[in-house]
Amino acid sequence: MSNETEVLYNAACPVCKREIDHYAKLSEKHGLPIGYHDLGNAAQLAQWGMTEKDAAKRLHVRKDGQTYRGIPAFIVLWQDIPQMRWLARVVSLPGVHWVACKLYDFVLAPILYRWHLWRMARAQE
Repeated sequence: MSNETEVLYNAACPVCKREIDHYAKLSEKHGLPIGYHDLGNAAQLAQWGMTEKDAAKRLHVRKDGQTYRGIPAFIVLWQDIPQMRWLARVVSLPGVHWVACKLYDFVLAPILYRWHLWRMARAQE
C-alpha cells in the first residue's frame, strides 16, 4: 500500500482546475507525495475503477487504499498540505462538517457537474 495521496479531478472544469492547481503548487513546494490525475485520462479512470461520469461528479482522493469523495476527500487532501491543515480541522468539526457536506453534495458539486455537461455539449456543437 502506497502512502502517496492521489487526487482524481476534472481538469476540464475551470473552477476545479484552478483549485487543484493551487494545491499542486503547494504540494510541490513542500515535496509532498501527492499525485494529481485528470479524469480525462482513461487509464487513470480504469485504475480508479470508475466511469468519467462518476468521476466528474465529485472530487476523489485515494490514500492508504481507501477512496474518499466530496468533502471527506478535500479533508484528506487538506490534512496533507501544511497550509491547508487548519481548514481540514475546521471542516472536520461536527456541525461544520455536516453543513459543508450538504452544501457540497447538494449545491456546489451538482452545479459544477451541470456546468461541465453544458461545456461538453457546447464543445461538440
